[in-house]
Amino acid sequence: MTEATFRVREAVPDDIPLIADQRAAMFLDMRALSPGSQPELVRATVDYLRGALPRGEYLGWIAESITPRSQPIGGAGVQVRPILPRPSTVDDGIERGPEGIVLNVYVVPDWRRRGVGEALMRSVLTGLAERTVHRIVLHAAPDGRRLYERLGFVPTNEMRLETRRGYNKVPRSTTIPTEK
Repeated sequence: MTEATFRVREAVPDDIPLIADQRAAMFLDMRALSPGSQPELVRATVDYLRGALPRGEYLGWIAESITPRSQPIGGAGVQVRPILPRPSTVDDGIERGPEGIVLNVYVVPDWRRRGVGEALMRSVLTGLAERTVHRIVLHAAPDGRRLYERLGFVPTNEMRLETRRGYNKVPRSTTIPTEK
């Protein structure tokens, strides 16, 4: 039997700076954040989490190595948000929420492909089940897609429109002729 080399625990308020750092590292790895923007993202994340974590609007899990000394090696989080009632996709009932959106799944490079991401996600799914959160969504980076599919996630019909600050125009479409 293989001895465990890491553990996963639920995040506490003292972990907020770590969560913010891991979030920035995740976006840097995906090349979605410039290094110059990292400090601003960390500050904004800390500010957000100071309110959201104690209110239960954000739940987090931290993976830590246990040999030779404990150090953080990864993390994952969930934003818990209310949703409008909608038809259920699993039965004939009505789904009332809340919904969990998985965020900030990150493992430091030296610990990747060693089961840390899966352990984090299993902890997330268990924690959400204990809180009766049954609808769970995420945006999968290419490197994580196989893991999420293995855990039962399926692609959906979601689309997205992003607008830039100071630019709120809807993209132009073809002109619809009007009657004279």
